[in-house]
Amino acid sequence: MAAGNHSTVTEFILAGLTEKPELQLPLFLFFLGVYVVTVVGNLGMITLIGLSSHLHTPMYYFLSRLSFIDLCYSTVITPKMLVNFVTEKNIISYPECMTQLYFFVFFIISECHMLAVMAYDRYVAICNPLLYNVTMSYQVCSWLVVEVYTMGLIGAIAHTSCMLKVVFCKDKIINDYFCDVFPLLELCCSSTYINEVVVLCFSVFNILAPTLTILGSYVSIIASILRIPCTEGRSKTFSTCSSHILAVTIFYGSAAFMYLPSSNITSMDQSKVSSVFYTIIVPMLNPLIYSLRNKRVKVALNKIIEKRLSCILKTVQRKMEAGNHSKVTEFILSGLTETPELQLPFFLFFLGVYVVTVVGNLSMITLIRLSSHLHTPMYYFLSSWSFIDLCYSTVITPKMLVSFVTEKNIIPYPECMTQLYFFAFFVISECHILAVMAYDRYVAICKPLLYNVTMSYQVCSWLVVEVYMMGLIGATAHTGCMLRVVFCKDKIVNHYFCDLFPLLELSCSSTYINEVVLLCFSIFNFLVPTLTILGSYVSIIASILRIRSTEGRSKAFSTCTSHILAVTIFYGSAAFVYLQPSNVSSMDQGKVSSVFYTIIVPMLNPLIYSLRNKDVKVALNKIIEKRLSCINEDF
Repeated sequence: MAAGNHSTVTEFILAGLTEKPELQLPLFLFFLGVYVVTVVGNLGMITLIGLSSHLHTPMYYFLSRLSFIDLCYSTVITPKMLVNFVTEKNIISYPECMTQLYFFVFFIISECHMLAVMAYDRYVAICNPLLYNVTMSYQVCSWLVVEVYTMGLIGAIAHTSCMLKVVFCKDKIINDYFCDVFPLLELCCSSTYINEVVVLCFSVFNILAPTLTILGSYVSIIASILRIPCTEGRSKTFSTCSSHILAVTIFYGSAAFMYLPSSNITSMDQSKVSSVFYTIIVPMLNPLIYSLRNKRVKVALNKIIEKRLSCILKTVQRKMEAGNHSKVTEFILSGLTETPELQLPFFLFFLGVYVVTVVGNLSMITLIRLSSHLHTPMYYFLSSWSFIDLCYSTVITPKMLVSFVTEKNIIPYPECMTQLYFFAFFVISECHILAVMAYDRYVAICKPLLYNVTMSYQVCSWLVVEVYMMGLIGATAHTGCMLRVVFCKDKIVNHYFCDLFPLLELSCSSTYINEVVLLCFSIFNFLVPTLTILGSYVSIIASILRIRSTEGRSKAFSTCTSHILAVTIFYGSAAFVYLQPSNVSSMDQGKVSSVFYTIIVPMLNPLIYSLRNKDVKVALNKIIEKRLSCINEDF
């Protein structure tokens, strides 16, 4: 009551790296590119070390851990920063801000100590080479990594705990592109003495202790190198340390510039550029430094590439010599079942399902267009979703029905590739439109006052464009890879449509690239939408639980139930098909599961939203009453 100048803060606004409009798009594209290189580089380094047996040494074990840390703390920072370039206000909730602070501190402190451990490893290798295998045993290396993460854990808990006790002012604009310690302390209305002491102590310790370890190690290393009589030996020995020295210099230079000056506003603005280096640039540079400057990494990479190419060439050559394939002009779809007595019942059943799907989705699109009070983002996305359902059901079902009334359901090669393309396009679009709809519900329930601004017509249009772009990229990648496959003479596709796994089963050439593309796109197109949906509903549930009245909670949650039900059915059946091994047994089992997300789900979606949604039922009744009124007037 005495202070009166602060209140409980529920969210912050990140000021970002710059406020100049003309720089937003170039910086977005630049940092997006940097982040992609960071992810690919660090994942590539981890995979390469895991696959190459001659890189299974302490040095590369620590390097793989460094790559993991770089990947993680870049992911903690960069995606939220990119949002700032494409939105007017980059709002971050209080719990999300504290979570970002916690993981940022955890990984940044872990990075400091990991660099020190790597310096110690080089010291033992050069100064005590005969004792290297004993001193740096697997157990010792594991304990050193545990010590690194323990230091990060202690620092993260200390900083975040102290920050949670701080009382923030009503001014909630953070003068940075992420939730860092100093920018948050600038917004404080209570005493920050304890926070400043903790920051000082931990900053000094987590910079001083690793720095002394690194300096001590390199003093001993240089002394040992100078005792080597030949120039070539000195050069070869020092070359094993050059990558580490360069990485340490860039990281510690920018980090020290950030955390050792005083925490005034001027130093904050200056330190933004510096912090970009150690939070975004350094995680990108480390794998590049160690791959471009490290001979063993380059040799390992070349060996894996040569081995893979050799396997592909041998496979193609073997199949060519065997003469067991020819240019395929058509396929035969085996259909859902080969039991004759089931053909007619299945034909009638799926024909009825398709009719309901077409009528239901067309009716939903028409109803939303005709009813002005359904012209909201939620129903805009619902109409786009109905369009996707209608299209990809039409891509699959008519050809499936043919298999029930013909002996052989023949599909030409071009028609098969076309069906595969549009199926991939619409099913990937479906995944992302469900995520967009979850985000729409999140904004509506968690930020109702900003809903009309956040979900403006322009934003909704761009979100739908993004959905179709994801579908376009995925469909092009899958179909492009499939067009390169050489098929055997056995051209019976063990499915009722041209899907990826059944087609790959007929391949006589290497399917390695197809499998990699399939794995990457399947994980991305399931993981990203799933995380978006889960994140949205975690926030939604948290907001609903804060509503005091039972009626209010029930009303808020009722707007999400239809979407939750549809998501559960779609993702459940799709995951069952695509996240299991592609063997013949799983193909036969997957037919039943794929029926749900290709045929049943498109029919259920309009029924779910019409039977469980009050707005849709009211709009439908109004349209019917209006139409009946017009008919009565005519009579």
